Parts: sequence; structure tokens; C-alpha cells
Amino acid sequence: MRLGILLQTRDPEQAWNGLRFANAALRRGHETRVFLMGAGVEVEDLREAPYDAGGQLEAFAAAGGTVLACGTCLKGRGKAGSALCPLSTMDDCLDLVAWAERVVTF
Repeated sequence: MRLGILLQTRDPEQAWNGLRFANAALRRGHETRVFLMGAGVEVEDLREAPYDAGGQLEAFAAAGGTVLACGTCLKGRGKAGSALCPLSTMDDCLDLVAWAERVVTF
């Protein structure tokens, strides 16, 4: 299955669970892409135990998952894109939704 995940929260527990879900999907062989939008673009910096969402994001990317991050949302927070969270557009988000067989939001 092709799975798209839209992550829109900076709540540590919610973001951590969304990214654990993404990692579980990869482990089960599903093509999985994550689009970070709104407050979700801040998850790379969420590193406090027990909800290390940033670590889950790194594990997802290291396992071959695709991460995209809303460029406007990053810029609005004074952040630049990174190797882990590349600047992306609403067109990229739409492409993810069109590509996916299922879309889940957190």
C-alpha cells in the first residue's frame, strides 16, 4: 500500500505516535511518505523523553521514508529547510495525496 501521512502538530506525544505509525508502515513494507505542515514542521526539534519525535523522524528517513515539509510553514517560523525537512510546496502535498492509496492525519 502507498501511505501518505500529514503531520500537523507539535504536540510531542501526538507527533511521536504519528511517526511511530509511519515507521511501523515502513517495517511492514508499505511505501510511506510524510508531509509536515503547520506546527508539524517543528517536530525535528522535539527530542524530550519519552516522546522523541525528532528521533522517530530521523529513523523514518534512515529507513527510506520520504519526508516533505511545508516551506511557507517553515519560513513563517523563521526556519530554513534541512536535509531531514526539505522545503516543499502545496503542490508537493497535493502530489503526495494523489500518489497515496490512503492518507492519515496526525
